[in-house]
Amino acid sequence: MDYQTRLSLSNDLYKIIKDEKKTAIMVTHDLGEAISISDKIVVLSKRPAKIKYIHDIKYDERKKPVENRRTLEFEKYYNEIWKELDVNV
Repeated sequence: MDYQTRLSLSNDLYKIIKDEKKTAIMVTHDLGEAISISDKIVVLSKRPAKIKYIHDIKYDERKKPVENRRTLEFEKYYNEIWKELDVNV
């Protein structure tokens, strides 16, 4: 799926979950997607997977996921969680 469609789908998914007042568990390797949609992020270690960190994601004003990506909170969470990942770039 192309990137623009994926962003649009994230808005739709977020709206459905909130409107229906449901809880969903999403597994993703896309950190931006996780931060923009989620209320909580669980960072796992390498295999065997264990919980390394749990982050409560709070925005001053919760918006659609695409809009959340442009906030200062998003940038703060992204940088904080990126440092915790076992990534060598």
